Amino acid sequence: MLGALVYMCEVRKELLVCLSLSLLYLAYYLLEAVKRPQLHCRAGDFRALLEARVPLLREAYWPTPWCVEARLQTVLGSVLRSRLLPPQRYRREVLRLSDGGQVALDWAELDARRDRPVLLVLPGLTGGAHADYVRCLVAAARELGAHAVVFNNRGLGGLALTTPRLYCAVSHDDLGEVVDAVRARGAAPLLAVGVSLGGLILGHYLAAHGAAAAAKLRAALVVSSPLDVEAGATCIEAPPLNALLSWHMARNLRRTVRAHAPLRHAWPALERCRTVRQFDAAFTAAHFGFASVDAYYAAATLRGRLRAVRVPTLCLQAADDPFQPAAVLPAREAARSARVALAVTARGGHIGFLEGWWPAPPATPPQRTYIARLAAQYFRALLDEPLAAPPDDEDDNDRLERTTTQHTTFAQLVYRDIFKI
Repeated sequence: MLGALVYMCEVRKELLVCLSLSLLYLAYYLLEAVKRPQLHCRAGDFRALLEARVPLLREAYWPTPWCVEARLQTVLGSVLRSRLLPPQRYRREVLRLSDGGQVALDWAELDARRDRPVLLVLPGLTGGAHADYVRCLVAAARELGAHAVVFNNRGLGGLALTTPRLYCAVSHDDLGEVVDAVRARGAAPLLAVGVSLGGLILGHYLAAHGAAAAAKLRAALVVSSPLDVEAGATCIEAPPLNALLSWHMARNLRRTVRAHAPLRHAWPALERCRTVRQFDAAFTAAHFGFASVDAYYAAATLRGRLRAVRVPTLCLQAADDPFQPAAVLPAREAARSARVALAVTARGGHIGFLEGWWPAPPATPPQRTYIARLAAQYFRALLDEPLAAPPDDEDDNDRLERTTTQHTTFAQLVYRDIFKI
């Protein structure tokens, strides 16, 4: 009898401890993880449209309760969507570029109608048309009644290199030719979304071409991109968990280079690269004519260039993104921009944004994922209410501030005419 009483007391103690820990975690989850996205954008017609026509920006983002940690969101988001979302079929178009190179354009559900909008998708670092987040964005295009086309960078998508040149964050010339080729199909509105590195390339294209880009693109969306590459390069090297992600990315980059015989001269040096920074120092900087990896990162960052963007552009970021945490996001610069808005969720990791108790179940279509819903709401708003390019109303202080925040490294001076920065 006494033993049973002692056992019941011990069980009650364990239950009490479990209940207390559960209540503490619930309080943490509700107070720290469940929050409405912070919106950084100058007051005006663009911000008003976002607040009125994009409901997700007014609602709290509820991350998956058992998966709120940044690296878990990043890894599990990719794994779950890759395995559970249905595959997507494409029709491939090979685009020959002006310098003799070639890129693959993968069209989803292409038909003969030329009046439908077109959503141009730029995948991440080594991603392509079959990446999980690309399938989500193709589903968003389907919700909009738009064509979707995925731009595979040089050397990706199974295409051979016809010139000894790959791609990097600042090589937006290829994107310019892709935009012109897609627009040549018809007069329908063209939308663009870039994810991670794809968002960097898209951002540089928009900043470099200014009003000319606004005449070609109706709206742009950037997802989980390291807008400040210099700060992001330091964040991704942080041990131990971030460093593991950097090792994984460096391995994928080595595989990309080793897949192409024209780059055989670079193979031996890459075998020693175990981080993204080491890869960029050994390959990317020299490949694109930069004096050092630091010079490349200075040219690749979008900080200080957002004010030049004239296309309505929404940047979706997570405050806990291991590559670009909230502390290094250019929030103040976005707050002064008339056409760039920065939406920051409290959780989400890098291209994670998982929500619900069991994210991405087989019965859930990809258009119900957070990224797809935001893309559909945002682009629908801009399709229904197009915004004119803002006037160039910067005063002298704004011009001075923007000038002083730009970097003037030797590599940038050499490549100023190419990159227009």
